[in-house]
Amino acid sequence: MADGKVKGYTETSPPDDASVNTKCSEVHRVGITTQESIEYYSKWAENGIYDQDLCQERYQGPVIVANVLAEHFKDKITGAKILDVAAGTGSVGKELQDRGFKHLDALEPAAGMLEQARKKNIYTNFCSEILDSKRLSIEDDKYDCCVISGGMGEGQIPCHGLYELIRVTKSGGLICIVMREEYLTSVKEYHNRLEPLMKKLEEDGTLKQLSRVVVPRYSFDNNGVVYKLLVC
Repeated sequence: MADGKVKGYTETSPPDDASVNTKCSEVHRVGITTQESIEYYSKWAENGIYDQDLCQERYQGPVIVANVLAEHFKDKITGAKILDVAAGTGSVGKELQDRGFKHLDALEPAAGMLEQARKKNIYTNFCSEILDSKRLSIEDDKYDCCVISGGMGEGQIPCHGLYELIRVTKSGGLICIVMREEYLTSVKEYHNRLEPLMKKLEEDGTLKQLSRVVVPRYSFDNNGVVYKLLVC
């Protein structure tokens, strides 16, 4: 997020919102490494603070993406196998569970986040690995859907993580990503790279973009963008 926008929101928001927004800006600061990001999130999750800070009123990502998946799978919800990528403390998993999804696994590298997620009895399997160019300890074609909400940003999932998502998703399955729209230009890793990669994969016949939708108030007053990508 641009420094001016952070400052403007902080000065005009209630103190609690401003404090949380500052934490979000810190964990997405330019130049943060993946390991620093993991350590920050792990600490933030302690004692349920992350869940309090990123409540539904401030962060709509889990609700947005759960609604998209519920509409997509419809009468196949109970049988769909979902991998919640960058699962955090389980906010997306909880929303999916509430909509009838039963086969949910979590991929999350921050130990503190996973500790909180385990307490919620949402996920069957937990994978504490980083999604990057390395092969995950997950078999090919295991899931009907991989979903990401909040895992795209500075020091987080790189563009080439898409290849691993494709590998572990069944042909005909779905990759669904919701992220802050401004990160497409403000985050160097994604600027002129993420959407061109999606386009290339579509031209290669690997993916088909079903939709790209901008949604308001994804987090605080920031727009989000939701991608639905069919694995071919």
